[in-house]
Amino acid sequence: MSHRIGPEEAKLREEICVLSASLFNRGYGCGASGNVSVLTEAGMIVSPTGSSMGRLDPERLSLVAPDGTHLAGDRPSKEAFLHLAMYEERPEMRSVVHLHSTHSVALSCLEEIDPEDVLPPITAYYVMRVGRCPLVPYFAPGDRALAEAVRGVARHAHAMLLANHGPVVAGKGLDAAVAAAEELEETAKLYLMLRGEKTRFLTQAQVADLRLRFPS
Repeated sequence: MSHRIGPEEAKLREEICVLSASLFNRGYGCGASGNVSVLTEAGMIVSPTGSSMGRLDPERLSLVAPDGTHLAGDRPSKEAFLHLAMYEERPEMRSVVHLHSTHSVALSCLEEIDPEDVLPPITAYYVMRVGRCPLVPYFAPGDRALAEAVRGVARHAHAMLLANHGPVVAGKGLDAAVAAAEELEETAKLYLMLRGEKTRFLTQAQVADLRLRFPS
């Protein structure tokens, strides 16, 4: 499986590795958990299976066709199908970040959360970067039925939380996807910190105003 990496793709691969390492080094993942992808004309570039986000090699990133065929690089993440499902439903999105970040995973285990939207509007930046985040029911890692569940939710939201698993967030570019995933994790942290406290969330009018000012 040979593939010639041009200068633009080489730069993109380097950016994937740099941002993945940044996420890992700040505690957004551990071990070999989490994966990042970017959609290109050549196919989907995604982190390989069993790899640490903190130590990715640009030249060894996987290249996968839209139908899931492995084209080049190391064997792709077993969760690559989640990324493909998101791209199929939201073709305007060009990058997907899937994390096992601590606070988002903790949030995904709570019985109290609304499966239609797991977090209240705590901050303006959460509304602007994430907006709405439904909960996807639990499936075992690697279960292909999860792709159909993700596909169904992706029709209505670009960010979602997999029950007892972690977030999947898409963006129109790599920076946007990473920023939205970071915002989701930090808002989950805030929610857990504020549980039991009398909390002032943004009002419906404030949320509506933000959506007018900053359309997604």
